Amino acid sequence: MGLFIRKPLNQLLDEASESEKGLKKTLSAGALVALGIGAIIGAGLFSITGMAAANNAGPAITLSFIVAALGCAFAGLCYAEFASMIPIAGSAYTYSFATMGEFVAWIIGWDLVLEYAVGSATVSISWSRYLVKFLDYYNIHIDPAFTSSPAEGGIMNIPAVFIVIMMSLLLMKGTKESAFFNTLIVTLKVAVVLIFIALGWQYIRPENYEPYIPANTGTFGEFGFSGIIRAAAIVFFAYIGFDAVSTAAQEAKNPKRDMPIGILLSLGICTLLYILFAHVMTGVTSVESFKGKDGIAPVAVAIDHMGKMGADGVMVPDYPWLNKAIIIAILAGYSSVIMVMLMGQSRVFFSMSRDGLIPRVFSDVHPKFRTPARNNFLFMLFVSLFAAFVPANIVGEMTSIGTLFAFILVCIGVIVMRRAMPEAPRAFRTPLVPLVPILGVATCLFMMVFLPLDTWIRLIVWMMIGFDVYLFYGMKHSKLNSGLFNQKSYKTVSITGLAMTVVLIIVAFLHHSWAETDDSILFNFSIIFAVLHVLIYFVTMRKGRKELA
Repeated sequence: MGLFIRKPLNQLLDEASESEKGLKKTLSAGALVALGIGAIIGAGLFSITGMAAANNAGPAITLSFIVAALGCAFAGLCYAEFASMIPIAGSAYTYSFATMGEFVAWIIGWDLVLEYAVGSATVSISWSRYLVKFLDYYNIHIDPAFTSSPAEGGIMNIPAVFIVIMMSLLLMKGTKESAFFNTLIVTLKVAVVLIFIALGWQYIRPENYEPYIPANTGTFGEFGFSGIIRAAAIVFFAYIGFDAVSTAAQEAKNPKRDMPIGILLSLGICTLLYILFAHVMTGVTSVESFKGKDGIAPVAVAIDHMGKMGADGVMVPDYPWLNKAIIIAILAGYSSVIMVMLMGQSRVFFSMSRDGLIPRVFSDVHPKFRTPARNNFLFMLFVSLFAAFVPANIVGEMTSIGTLFAFILVCIGVIVMRRAMPEAPRAFRTPLVPLVPILGVATCLFMMVFLPLDTWIRLIVWMMIGFDVYLFYGMKHSKLNSGLFNQKSYKTVSITGLAMTVVLIIVAFLHHSWAETDDSILFNFSIIFAVLHVLIYFVTMRKGRKELA
């Protein structure tokens, strides 16, 4: 009862079967695999890989992808069991609601905004950078002020906003149309990846791998072992495609059979391609080439180095047509990544809205298109703000920490579900429980520890904002918990919030002490935000006592 009341499994399945009122079932196993590949290939391969190699891991970025894939494999097995049991929109949010109760489900649902919405902003920023490179080939130059965030010396990133709007409009039109578009793009994208690997392999220069693991600079996370793990954590969000597959469970034709196939097969295919691609990319040119703004478009940089050095010391690419063709394919591929992420986020909030935890507008289904069109529109606005004004490295790290946190809760959920509902039908069973889920938790938590402290600050601040929404809206409008909250419920949420303010203050002081650059704005904001929320949580405990009296 109260905060930790669990949503009955039969109720979840009833919601999934209400196809005449809900989302249209149009996705086959093949479409789900394509959906996963559409999200996975692109987000990591074509965007932040270069920055992670240049700043953290060096040529050993391939090892970082293997570490990240290991964590994904454990989490993917857990996701597959849940998706086959609970074929309904919402992904980790829904799974947490069924196993650990409403409060934990709220935490994970709010966290998924970082995974999907902020992740789509990351990719849209990289899309913008590739567009600039493509136009440069034709001597068409966009004012840098309108292709960069204010923190990068610009005004706003207009191309990034444009692609977010276009993909959001496509999602509003319909899932079937979106899936068809995605399948076409995935076919093109995989072909381009294979061409890049095949052609680029002959231009690998062994000296670019020396040293394969650069010595640590003396700063934690900059090369050496800590750099490899930090790079793994940074590129981890590149694997969230299989997670996005689970959010489309309610639109799958045969979810009990097709969801595990979509999740595990897309993850396996992409892991192999990631390792090969990263090996070629760091072999054709030094990782130093990926520093600066070009780091967000590393493939274009690598392609420019597939050639021979001219007499003037300038590299002459052997395949000038390939430069343009691959960038076109990347732009198209990025579009599918953004679309899948935006779709995943809208489906999570669709489920949360149906449970009354957020306003009803997020679960309104368009009478003609039968999609959550208003939901898509609101996230179009939210993601556009991130894409326009926040640097790529910040949104990328926020996505990674949100993804890792989500995977940890899903792994824990499998252990809880096996004990709470051992006889519930499962079309797919995670092997070696509890070993596999425990390894998933350990791997993901290990990578989280290696992320920068300012990323932890942003995660804590975001989660505290989520606590505010739950306290002042979710607890009042929860359908499953209507009339069941008591003073203990308010006290539990408030004490949890107070604990997070203490953690925020500690992390802020640690970051302020260790920061090599001026962090006074972030530090002062963190302290003021924490003090303000201490007051809010004490007031909330009193408010709960008065309302329940």
